Amino acid sequence: MPRTASDIRKAIESNWNEYLSKYANLFSSNYVEGSSPPSVFVGSYGYPKVLVGPMVPPIHGNTLTMDLPESWLGKSLEDIVNYRLSLVRGIKAVPIKEPQGRYIESLQELAMSSQSTDSEVEFVKNTHHSLFVDGENAPFGPVGEIKNAKFSNSSSDKNIQRLFYDKDILAQDAVLELYNRGIEVSKIQKCFSIGMFGKNRKLVPTRWSITATDDIISKSMVEQITSFSEIDSCCLFTYEHLGNLYAVIMFPSRWMFEMQEAWYDQDGNIGFGSDFEDTHGLSHYPETAGAHFASRLAVAEYLLATSTQAGVMVLREIRPEYAVPVGVWQVREGVRMALKQKPVIVHNFEQGLDLACKGMSVDKKEWLVRSKLYKARNQKSIKDYF
Repeated sequence: MPRTASDIRKAIESNWNEYLSKYANLFSSNYVEGSSPPSVFVGSYGYPKVLVGPMVPPIHGNTLTMDLPESWLGKSLEDIVNYRLSLVRGIKAVPIKEPQGRYIESLQELAMSSQSTDSEVEFVKNTHHSLFVDGENAPFGPVGEIKNAKFSNSSSDKNIQRLFYDKDILAQDAVLELYNRGIEVSKIQKCFSIGMFGKNRKLVPTRWSITATDDIISKSMVEQITSFSEIDSCCLFTYEHLGNLYAVIMFPSRWMFEMQEAWYDQDGNIGFGSDFEDTHGLSHYPETAGAHFASRLAVAEYLLATSTQAGVMVLREIRPEYAVPVGVWQVREGVRMALKQKPVIVHNFEQGLDLACKGMSVDKKEWLVRSKLYKARNQKSIKDYF
């Protein structure tokens, strides 16, 4: 039977404790000095008063990779966990509305920095390791309440800086402009989270800002995609990384999109999540949470680049070796990489699904029984009658 939220939490904590004991340095101090990647984090606990602060490793130099998910493809799970365990997270309780004051200003300056930024943080008492791990955010190392924090002057990204000082532009328009100028999605998410965009600015918990950014960008793309001609063949793309296997099946159709996930609990039972949308969009918060929007962004990028629209099913099999979730970024990057592979051209959707399932341990019928897309693809549209 599907695992419960409690089961998931227990499994994650068990695996995370193993990594802490095996890989974590013994950093426990009331002071850290080093180069922030740069990185800021906004928690959701205590909302609407949340814990906000920088993440700083106890090392100097170029630390960009430690908080740049776009650079983690090809890295092992151990590599990524070690990056994250090295980041010491400072926290201070701040109301989300109208964030202001020197502390927040300094974090906003840090977020828009284009390079690693030398930082000094003094804590109220020694830091401690956190068990905070979920599927949306990449994990991090020790946590401590901030007493004082100083950040060296750094070079700000001019595109971000201009939009930060533009008090009239809407937050979603700022997000889209930065994306279209080639700013990494993870960078935009941080700036969005620390309240840098929009007319009525506020702090947004990091896990929410990740989902919101992927949603804003992909929704804008889908609006363009629906005016394109349908693709002329069925095709299958696959990719595997970090214990996650992705299959993307595209077929000639007006826009419709489905993302399904399957995972194993510690007893070998399988859990599922499935979400479907068409041109009317998504009518509910997805079972697959941020993974739906992350995969939709990757798919929308591909269709926009090829000036086509299609029906698309994304399957994600989460294998046991994905012992510690490292963030929803890996869904976006995994699907992006799948769509960069040479596709297998198939005769129809069913053949694409058959071929996809040959590389998976989850049976075809398990995916189909939960698929709204499978039923919708057989329904006629108005144009079929003309």
